[in-house]
Amino acid sequence: MDAQLELPLRLHRMLAPDTGENFCWSPHSVVSTLGLLASAARGSTREEMAHALRAEPDEDFLARLEELAGRTVTPTDEVDFAVANRLWADERLPLREQYRRRISRLPGSQVRTTAFRAAPERARQEINADVSEVTRGLIPELVEAGTIDSDTVAALVNALYLRTPWNKAFEERDTAPKPFHGPAGTGSVPTMRVNGLLGYAHLEGWQVVRLQARGSVEALVLLPDAELARAEPALDHARLRRLVDAPEPKQVELLLPKFEVTGSAELNDPLAALGVREAFTPAADFTGLTDEPLRISTALHESVLRVDEHGLEGAAATAAMMRLTSLTEEPEPLRVEVDRPFWFLVRHSDSGDVYFLGRVAHP
Repeated sequence: MDAQLELPLRLHRMLAPDTGENFCWSPHSVVSTLGLLASAARGSTREEMAHALRAEPDEDFLARLEELAGRTVTPTDEVDFAVANRLWADERLPLREQYRRRISRLPGSQVRTTAFRAAPERARQEINADVSEVTRGLIPELVEAGTIDSDTVAALVNALYLRTPWNKAFEERDTAPKPFHGPAGTGSVPTMRVNGLLGYAHLEGWQVVRLQARGSVEALVLLPDAELARAEPALDHARLRRLVDAPEPKQVELLLPKFEVTGSAELNDPLAALGVREAFTPAADFTGLTDEPLRISTALHESVLRVDEHGLEGAAATAAMMRLTSLTEEPEPLRVEVDRPFWFLVRHSDSGDVYFLGRVAHP
């Protein structure tokens, strides 16, 4: 299952086509939900999902998610991290016991029942309350009114929350207004400053700065030499991999705006563009979950990412609703002033799992 860079880049192009706007989303959350769906799919429905995930149809997707969960952030007194996988099922929907047992073994996973058909609005409120609890209130309403109706019988939901401090914090006293040259013109934004040994590279028309955070989390600032509107479309998977892998320790003075970016999207069309089509039709085969004929009606995603002097905080949630069918210091620091649109990528430094991918066009 490609939870690294290729699938995130492909989906980013579909979710955030307007390079002049802020956008944030969580590859980890979307890929996890797709893995949960693939594990319940059979036949050509499973083949399409496996192809989108760059995996083989006979792969054990739940085992892969379990393996990924073992190489992730460990919560501490300083680091708050939570991942929840939920299978919500109607009280009268007969589930395969094997699927119920397997998903329940995933860290943070549960199977919950609710009265989808008898009380769809109550079911919606229960799902939203659970997502809000996991995301510490940052995503209070993932599922909007009207998304669940009496034909809905199940939902697969992934929620993610991460809050972690920088290894080397920005000093609040150094934050000052600086110009930022965005698509709509130049404005003044609160800009943080840090001077120290950071990962740095400048290649292929991009500067990359790596910031280390607690819990084996790292953030990468990707600042193009040219306008982001021109540089982003030219960024392919191979180039992004080279950029992410390139930074080496150097003495860097980094000026970075404080920012908060959000994103929300319906995933039906983007997933169809990746080849996941049958799952949304009456031909869908989810008999790994139940013998009842199910198809995906709506797939939703929402994400929030905040960055300030102390660290970063992010939350994301993805839901698929299912219904019946019919190290070396330099003498002088390099100065990197992030005064124009840039990318911000947050990942686990050991596994490479991408938690958040954001475009900051106007902080």
